[in-house]
Amino acid sequence: MILQNVQFVRSAADPSGFPKDGRPRIVFAGRSNVGKSSTINSLVGRKGFARVSASPGKTVFVNLFLAEDRLWLVDLPGYGYSKTSAREKARYSALIENYLHADMENIRRFMLIVDIRHDPTGDDRLMAEWAQSYGLPLSVVANKADKLKPSQIAGQIAAVRGGLCLPDSVPVIAFSAEKHTGRDEVIREIFSEVGYRT
Repeated sequence: MILQNVQFVRSAADPSGFPKDGRPRIVFAGRSNVGKSSTINSLVGRKGFARVSASPGKTVFVNLFLAEDRLWLVDLPGYGYSKTSAREKARYSALIENYLHADMENIRRFMLIVDIRHDPTGDDRLMAEWAQSYGLPLSVVANKADKLKPSQIAGQIAAVRGGLCLPDSVPVIAFSAEKHTGRDEVIREIFSEVGYRT
């Protein structure tokens, strides 16, 4: 199962570039180098569709993709890269905050991408807390599951859930952008919020 008929529309550097229509938004958030672009590539079944950089901190705009002419996929700037200048961090932090507040009523699923191999960072926790405080439907995509042994997966999923202080109602999905593990489950989460049948 993949998302079909997806096209890149634009990169928004400020609120003037945000979508102005009422189509549902699926938002992808995560720290730099966690694999947001690779996750989107896996979901649409097109390698290299969303830019993938070997250097973290390169997604510095709100990247907008339109699926089936009915659904926005929103790739937020990655956060938490230590080598980013304070000025640049402030710029993209403001951009993330402006987008989330401007478009909150249209967000149908907030996909927080974390690295399954490591405990969630403080920034991950803040993002999860923010989404829940505003009542946004939250899913956690625990990427890079292919880097673990199968016997380690359940324990790391529990560690992610505990580290983010998530209730049982929030899905935590073991995912691999490289092997496409968990792809069908993530896509079902997306469709469940926008009323489409898979």
